[in-house]
Amino acid sequence: MRKIEFLQKRLKIFLNYFLGPVLFVWLSYSIYNHISNQENWEQSWQAIKGSFYGPEAWRIIVVVILMLLNWGLEAAKWQVLVEHIQRLSFWRSFKAVLSGVSFALNTPNRVGEYFGRVLYINEGNRLRAISLTLVGSISQMIITFLFGFFGLLVLRHELLASTLNTTNGLSSFWFDAVIYGAFVISAGLLLLYYKLSWIIKLMEKIPFVERYSYFIQKLEDFEWRELTKVLIYSLCRYCVFIFQYALLLNVFDVDIDFMHVWWLTTVMFFVMAIVPTIALAELGLRGKVSILLFGLFSNNTLGIVLTATGIWLINLVVPALAGSLLILGIKLFRKKSEKASTDFTAVPDNDKAERRG
Repeated sequence: MRKIEFLQKRLKIFLNYFLGPVLFVWLSYSIYNHISNQENWEQSWQAIKGSFYGPEAWRIIVVVILMLLNWGLEAAKWQVLVEHIQRLSFWRSFKAVLSGVSFALNTPNRVGEYFGRVLYINEGNRLRAISLTLVGSISQMIITFLFGFFGLLVLRHELLASTLNTTNGLSSFWFDAVIYGAFVISAGLLLLYYKLSWIIKLMEKIPFVERYSYFIQKLEDFEWRELTKVLIYSLCRYCVFIFQYALLLNVFDVDIDFMHVWWLTTVMFFVMAIVPTIALAELGLRGKVSILLFGLFSNNTLGIVLTATGIWLINLVVPALAGSLLILGIKLFRKKSEKASTDFTAVPDNDKAERRG
């Protein structure tokens, strides 16, 4: 027994005091390595630095403030989602979100974000928290696909004309198929989102799933008011993204009216959502998509690329570095006496009590 306790203690020391610093070094190196290998990176960096001293510098400051608002909204959304298993303070939720960003950078479609967030959840609730994060992801996807559908619809003429002028362009049939496909996916996700309890009950009847139903049972507890609240948070985040793009395009002299910026950005987010990528490799794809879309209305290619780079740095790299620093202070496992002193209170699990009864 003592030997087992000794090994457990050693494991906790390793995870708490070694894993954090290693993650920080690894993430920092990955970011540095990727940035240094970007084409014309130095020129882009000098242009971005110079923008801080020009007459448009206030717009950069507003973009940074909007980044904080963006992740603040995500933290509030995360609070609502995990409230069914554990109450988190806003600050702890905010730290969890930033830590999630740092893990997401090196994983396809940012799936590592889940692991970073659950580090701030009590040990017994971590697996259940993963299923709750999926609700937040679905809500954001609904907004992305729905606005992407409207963006494709509004810009149909311009986008279709540009693709038909290229050798590998889409025909009007396939272009319309993409538009209606976006609508069908949006409607399907919306139905799935608001009928979660029905779907979970059906899944629990499957023998294999029933064995693990404990980890998804809390999804049945979400009422339409809570789901709508989460969806509104996702919509607000989406609007913040678009305003950030509009401001940075102004900073780098990309002269496109706001309405076109709005719809072009919705299409860009739609494309980014359906193309699998790793966040660290996202900059190249984001830059290419930005040139293809915003290049239809402006010849300022450098300004378009600088905007994509600036958004990537401000919205992903800066929060990821902050999150990796926060990971250094996380203790993945706490003693029972320490759990009582944390800045959150666990929600009692009534399911277990009901089963005992």
